[in-house]
Amino acid sequence: MTATLSPPTIESPAPRRRGSGRLLRRFARNKWGGVAAVYLVLLVLVAIFAPLVAPMDPLAQDLNAVNQPPSAAHWLGADDVGRDILSRIIYGSRVSLIAGVSSVLLSLLVALPIGLVAGYVGGLVDTVVMRLGDALQTLPALVLALTLSAVLGPGLRNATIALAIVFLPTFLRLVRGQVIAIRKETYIEASQSIGTPGLTIMRKRILPNIASPLIVQCAVSMAFALLAEAALSFLGLGVQPPEPSWGRMLATSYTYVYSAGWQVFMPGIAIVVTVLAVTLFADALRDSLGREIRRA
Repeated sequence: MTATLSPPTIESPAPRRRGSGRLLRRFARNKWGGVAAVYLVLLVLVAIFAPLVAPMDPLAQDLNAVNQPPSAAHWLGADDVGRDILSRIIYGSRVSLIAGVSSVLLSLLVALPIGLVAGYVGGLVDTVVMRLGDALQTLPALVLALTLSAVLGPGLRNATIALAIVFLPTFLRLVRGQVIAIRKETYIEASQSIGTPGLTIMRKRILPNIASPLIVQCAVSMAFALLAEAALSFLGLGVQPPEPSWGRMLATSYTYVYSAGWQVFMPGIAIVVTVLAVTLFADALRDSLGREIRRA
């Protein structure tokens, strides 16, 4: 009777993450991170259920309430054509969240496979990818976003595409750097020695172990995306009127900054608080996953 020997199976170490319970406990230690998380959850719910939460139609005009200060009828006042500011802020949160999440996810979906291949294969592929990334970073991020939005034309979709292109170099460098750090690990070399295909190694061995820094970078990039979308809308390159947008509301109310200055503060506060919440959430997430990121 002849025994048949099969090649050993090489298992990669568990992804660099802790159990959900331990991660939540770490996150809960950061008080401001918890507050930010609660705020962001509420903001998402408000954006989803905006028709139920908003007291009025954001496009409805009340000419008797033009530039009316906060009152019982309009809790945050009315704008230059009598539209309820609170309702427009609620609906405007949809634009900010869609632009922030969509641009980050689109950039990540493009950069992830390219960065994985560039970091794993190296050589000419890595050189070409990094030089293209360097070319995109020759301009400041906001200037590049403005240029791309002007070329593509105004609108939420084009603004999202412009922001996604701006984020590409950051995600490319992050993914490539993490892959280069991991590809020399023993379990990667062992997988290569038994003939495991490169795509399988990248998908099953490398990708789970670079998830932590990618998650943190997505949260950090969202804060910039929110500010950039507001800036593009303020300059007329984002959402077009009469659709509500926080940046567009700032541009409209700026005309009346001396006669009805409170109009500027309402969308401005919404932008500042939301960006601050995303930043605090990203910091808390970074601290919670810090050990895994430092190992990578």
